[in-house]
Amino acid sequence: MTTLVLAAHPDDEVLGCGGTIARMADDGEDVHVVIAAEGATSRDPNRDRSARAGDLSALGEAAREAGRILGARSVELLDLPDNRMDSMDRLDIVKIVEGLVARWAPRTVFTHHAGDVNVDHRRLHEAVVTACRPQPGHPVRRLLFFEVSSSTEWQPPGSAPPFLPNVFVDISASLARKRDALHVYDVEMRPWPHARSVEGVEHLARWRGSIVGVEAAEAFCLGREIV
Repeated sequence: MTTLVLAAHPDDEVLGCGGTIARMADDGEDVHVVIAAEGATSRDPNRDRSARAGDLSALGEAAREAGRILGARSVELLDLPDNRMDSMDRLDIVKIVEGLVARWAPRTVFTHHAGDVNVDHRRLHEAVVTACRPQPGHPVRRLLFFEVSSSTEWQPPGSAPPFLPNVFVDISASLARKRDALHVYDVEMRPWPHARSVEGVEHLARWRGSIVGVEAAEAFCLGREIV
């Protein structure tokens, strides 16, 4: 069984489904993580990769180390423009996703929710939905959309589709590894009470768990499942 996690930026994969990646890896699933955008150049007025070479290298190393902690089979960074994916033709992003699906033939794909504040999250969501449309013989049987603290819940009501989860994964046994993976991304994390703090992410996992009667959980919106 193969699962593909498509995240927009380094740390989104851990925030959104890090505990689930660890649990699936423990269960023998091959989990491949692909991170679309490079994650640092949006801090400057103009994209300048050379000026952010050190930051980009550190983020790449953090992504690979987080993947190792969680048990991902592979971690790949695509280096698309950070927070500027709306400057790309959507078809070009779709073609990239189609190539990844053709390479890994995943049964399950995880990606961002359509209603996130971050534009890269939304563009990647759109590309995944297009690339994974249920044509005859298509390998993807299940699409799941995750939430990312400091993006999903920051979208004002009425501005986009709300995140209304209907799939919950018990990560009681893997929450500690999710927390360890977040610590690898220390430059991306913020101090409490920011939503993207380690404490905030753990509180969310505990809350999602309490909704379904377990110690900790990650929540997802089911896009499609073919059984």
